[in-house]
Amino acid sequence: MKKILALAVVSLSALVSLNATADSKIEAGKAAVAKYNCASCHGADYQTPIDPGYPKLAGQHKDYLKHALVAYKRGNEVSNGRSNAIMAPLAKQLSNQDIENIAAYLHSLPTTLVLRK
Repeated sequence: MKKILALAVVSLSALVSLNATADSKIEAGKAAVAKYNCASCHGADYQTPIDPGYPKLAGQHKDYLKHALVAYKRGNEVSNGRSNAIMAPLAKQLSNQDIENIAAYLHSLPTTLVLRK
């Protein structure tokens, strides 16, 4: 019984720790999108971009967001890279942690996108 109780306490502690980490990533991501002024192109709610060709970011899958930012950071000189006159110089400034945080924040936002989960 003591082992089960100890395991439950450890599991609960790990869960609380993961939630705190996720919350800190979201807050750091919120600061990063403000710092890099992402809303100027993707819209204040990240759902209504200023140009219909720009992607809606709110609620997108984290993996997609990370992949896209890394691809812009690589540029088109490298395979699996992306080229865009606006995004490439911005993405090159991002650290890997910035990319993680931005993806976590944008994923956490409410969305009208239809996503498969």
